[in-house]
Amino acid sequence: MKKLFLAAIAMLTLNAVQAQFQFDISAGGAIPQGTGAKGGATFSLEPQYGLPFGMVTGFRVEAALTARAYEASDGSTASANVAGLLSYLATSDYYPLHYLHIGFQPFVGGGTGVFNMAAASFSGNGSNDTQGTGATTKFGGMARSGFVIHHFRVAVEYNIIGATTQTITDNQGNKLGTVTSKNSYMGIKFGVVIGGGHRR
Repeated sequence: MKKLFLAAIAMLTLNAVQAQFQFDISAGGAIPQGTGAKGGATFSLEPQYGLPFGMVTGFRVEAALTARAYEASDGSTASANVAGLLSYLATSDYYPLHYLHIGFQPFVGGGTGVFNMAAASFSGNGSNDTQGTGATTKFGGMARSGFVIHHFRVAVEYNIIGATTQTITDNQGNKLGTVTSKNSYMGIKFGVVIGGGHRR
């Protein structure tokens, strides 16, 4: 009898823990900031855990492909070749209608973490010389809002990343000026939520 009771307690505990876990898989468009930037695609994976009072915390891993915008010190602009950006963010969302236990659940949230930007090349200062920017890592943040209908998720996310400035030179090594890369981008994403039994 004691073993049966302990087994029942263990099953109830396991079910309660599993009900709090969910896994978000999303993809969509990435819209970088700045004149000359070109949009691309984004894909993310985000395990999450449900907390009391409508809060959900998680960890987002996202890959984005965009052509970032560059502005030279002389005022000219250019776009780089398409390059990847990988981010790792701790996230938190709030569902204000969680207490209603309905299928439609709007949310607002955000996160902070690091953004790893791959090296990119472009033609700067109106010349034919191809310039390049090295891979960089920056600390940044993200704000988002959206909604979940049962297990279908729609979100608009704005990823806030500081600009990168570097010196450019010609083929002979002469300094031409500086260029500033605008790294922030917006993601419009659609996905599915697996699990999340705490929200009907």
